[in-house]
Formats: sequence, structure tokens, C-alpha cells
Amino acid sequence: MRKILTLCVVHQHPRVLLGMKKRGFGAGRWNGFGGKVQAGETIEDGAKRELLEEAGITVNKMEKVGLMDFEFQGNPEILEVHIFRAEDFAGQPSESEEMKPAWYHVNEMPYDKMWPDDIHWFPLFLAGKKFQGKILFGEADKILEMEIKEVGSLV
Repeated sequence: MRKILTLCVVHQHPRVLLGMKKRGFGAGRWNGFGGKVQAGETIEDGAKRELLEEAGITVNKMEKVGLMDFEFQGNPEILEVHIFRAEDFAGQPSESEEMKPAWYHVNEMPYDKMWPDDIHWFPLFLAGKKFQGKILFGEADKILEMEIKEVGSLV
């Protein structure tokens, strides 16, 4: 079973907007903004809606740069995450019930407080590359298997 999710990261070089997840899946970690795609919504529209709900900003333009499948050992569900880069937005990032946004310099990413796979694909993201991959997590979110590759284009 696949669950379609979005992840949108605002990147205005040399800074990146991340959010501290305050509750639910991934709580206590810095991440991009995103979540489930709702019925009748395109993946892009879902990403824009989540960014507005979680950070209070409206994306003017974004680009799909990554496609990752995340699996957790013992769980048949595959999380298919569509990753977007946004540079141009309207509004001022503000805290929501779910996320507390903060800007980070690209050389000071809080990888030790992010998902353990981020350190492997985020450099591709920051370099403007497109990528896809697959991660299998075990207990305590330990990476058991990982495959990430740069690609020319995404479907």
C-alpha cells in the first residue's frame, strides 16, 4: 500500500527554511513542510496547501526535485514522498500548531536533529540536482537499506 505525501523546502541560497515538527509523525525533528495529499487535490496543490497551513506562507513558484520511497521494517505501507523546492513565496513564515519555522544557513544544517536520511539527499537538493531513492528504516529509525541517485528528470 502506498501513501502519497509532499515535502516542500524553501531554499533562498544561502538560507533554507525548515520547521520543527511539534506533534505527530516526526515530532522533535527539523524538516521541510508537507503532508498528505487530499482527495481531489494535485500533488503540487497539496504541497502548497501544507506550506500555507504549517508555515503561513504562499508559494508563488516551486519545482519538483525529488521522489523518495520510505519504508519502515514490519510496516507494509510505503510513503511515496514528492519533494519540492520553493524559492519565491509571499508572507512571513510563522509558527503553527504543527510546525515552528526557522531559517538555517546551508553550511549549518541541523542534520543531527533531522531524519537520518536527510544528510544523504539534502546535499543534492542544495546543489540544485534532481534525485530519487528508497530508504528502509528499522528500529529507532536506523537506516537498514538506502539507495539514492541523481536523475535527469522526474515523472
